[in-house]
Amino acid sequence: MTEKTLEIKGMSCGHCSARVEKVLNAIDGVSAKVDLESNTAKLTLSTEISDEALKTAVDNIGYEVVGVK
Repeated sequence: MTEKTLEIKGMSCGHCSARVEKVLNAIDGVSAKVDLESNTAKLTLSTEISDEALKTAVDNIGYEVVGVK
């Protein structure tokens, strides 16, 4: 298991954070919890998934990943 935190720009409401959480959780091997107040998504990965794949999933729905920890 690997843990990552994504810093996400562009979320402004509960609908936004729910949408980001849904798209991340749709990726096989990802368990995501989005925190709107901190504009982050905490991920637990059960398989190896590239940062680029995570960024692309979020970017494709109109938000921007500005950092991965």
